[in-house]
Amino acid sequence: MSVVHSAPKFATNEGVKDALSAALGTMLVSAKEEHGEIVLTVKRESIEDALRLLRDEHAYQQLMEMAGVDYPGRAERFEVVYMLLSLTKNHRVMVKVTTDEDTPVPTVTTLWPVAGWLEREVFDMYGVTFDGNTDLRRILTDYGFEGHPFRKDFPLTGYTELRYSEEEKRVVYEPVELAQDFRSFDFMSPWEGADYILPGDEKAEGPPEVDKPKTTESAKQTGAGEKTEEKAEEGTDADPPAMEDKEDDK
Repeated sequence: MSVVHSAPKFATNEGVKDALSAALGTMLVSAKEEHGEIVLTVKRESIEDALRLLRDEHAYQQLMEMAGVDYPGRAERFEVVYMLLSLTKNHRVMVKVTTDEDTPVPTVTTLWPVAGWLEREVFDMYGVTFDGNTDLRRILTDYGFEGHPFRKDFPLTGYTELRYSEEEKRVVYEPVELAQDFRSFDFMSPWEGADYILPGDEKAEGPPEVDKPKTTESAKQTGAGEKTEEKAEEGTDADPPAMEDKEDDK
């Protein structure tokens, strides 16, 4: 028995961008369709009202996910991205706001309580704060962790490392100490030429001295000629054994 659902199997973006742009009005900063998705950028202070309008009047009932993005070269380096899903339309939209390190983003826990966990994740990874979130604690990193790992200026090795100490019988935190003997890496291609002398190059300060190449001016110098060919033919049969066998069979 087939079940008929009101939502289309495949929803299109036709007319969605224009309809939502008109509905958001002055709250909207920009709207575009990119990679098959509708992307709406709204003013930071209007994010709660914009998402409420999309939920209540345009049937985007669920907040599926929140994410952060870091663009260090921008004045407002962070983007906070909200992914909304309409169950009745089978359609998704992305809503973005921008902010910097010091300016908080209004919380949307008033619309979706699950946003409390998602905002904590963005705060933990990027350091973006959310005004109105009453439980803005770290959620992925350890207690006492310093910094925000998803920022582009956060070192790949971090600032501290933890290990279990046999002496103290507990987990201890220590500054990161690389074990490699050589910690200065040069990613220049050797074909581009380095500004320093590579190991082994000091043995050759100049181009190597090469003797004049030896050439053969006549057949005598190669050992070839009629006498050599005659000597090679001595002691050999005129016909190979395989050919003699065939003649005997005939």
